[in-house]
Amino acid sequence: MDKLKQLETFVAVATRGSLTAAAKAEGVAPAIIGRRLDALEARLGVKLMVRTTRRITLTHEGSAFLEDCQRLLVDMANAEASVSAGGVKASGHLRITAPAGFGRRHVAPLVPRFRELHPEVTISLNLSDRVVDVAGEAYDCAVRVGDLPDSSLVSVRLADNRRLCVATPRYLQQHGRPQVPADLVRFDCLTLSSDASQTRGWAFTVPAPGGLGEVEIVHLRPNGPLDCTDGQVLREWCLAGYGIAWRSTWEVEADIAAGRLESVLDDFAAPPNGIFVLFPQRKHLALRVRLWIDFLKHEYARPDFWKT
Repeated sequence: MDKLKQLETFVAVATRGSLTAAAKAEGVAPAIIGRRLDALEARLGVKLMVRTTRRITLTHEGSAFLEDCQRLLVDMANAEASVSAGGVKASGHLRITAPAGFGRRHVAPLVPRFRELHPEVTISLNLSDRVVDVAGEAYDCAVRVGDLPDSSLVSVRLADNRRLCVATPRYLQQHGRPQVPADLVRFDCLTLSSDASQTRGWAFTVPAPGGLGEVEIVHLRPNGPLDCTDGQVLREWCLAGYGIAWRSTWEVEADIAAGRLESVLDDFAAPPNGIFVLFPQRKHLALRVRLWIDFLKHEYARPDFWKT
C-alpha cells in the first residue's frame, strides 16, 4: 500500500473528525479508509487514533505525528509546485509567532493582506511574550525585537528599532524637559516592573570618561510613581500625561508623528537594535515562508509604515 496515501488518509481523518467524512471527500468507502489507517499503525507499531462509533480521538503519539505529516505533505506540495509550469503559487499552512505587543500592532494587520495575495496559504499566528522554541514547536518563523541570543536559527533583519524617552506636550509644558539622562530623577518616570523582562533599565549613549569624543552606553533605572509589567499600559499612561516613558519607536512613532507625544533626550538615545525574522536552518525554505519574509521586508521598509 502506498505510504504517502496512508499519510494523506491519516491527516484527512484527523482534520475531518471521522472516517466517513474523509471517505466522502475522497469518494471511497469508509472501509478503505479504515484499512489504510490499520496498515499505517501496523507499519509504525503505534496506536495513532482511538476510534469509536461516535468520534475519533488522537493519541499523544497521533497528535505529534499529525503535525509532522501535515508539514511533510505541505513541503511535498510546495516542491511539486516549484518545478511545475507556472509553479510560483504558494500554498500550505504557515505558522508564525511574534511578541504580543509588537505582533498585535505590526504583524497581525499584515496577515490578512498577505493571504489576499496568496489565497491558497492558511496562517496561524501565535502572539506571546514567551520565547517560543521555533524549531521544537514546529513554527515556520518568528518575529523578534531587540538583541538576539546565540541561536541555531537563521535571522534576517527586517528593520531598525530605537528606544526613546517620550511624554505628552502638556506634561513637558508643566514639568519642563530633562536635558541629560541624570535629570530623570526629577520627573515622573513610567517604568516596567522589576519582574518584567527589561532588567537592565533605560539605555543611553553618554560621553565616555576622559573625553576624546568617545561614548559609552549606560543603563539607568529611574524611579516613578507608576510601574507595570505591560508595555502597552505604560504607553497608555504616557499618553494620558502621567509621566515620561522609555518606549520603542515601533510603539510610539505614530504618536510622535501625530503630535500626541514628544521625544526628549534624543541626543543621548542608544544605538538602534533590530527587528528580525528567524527561521530554522533548512536546505529548501518553503515558498510560503520565503514570500512571507519578503512581504514583511517590503512593508517594514515603507517610510510611512511605522507612522500609521
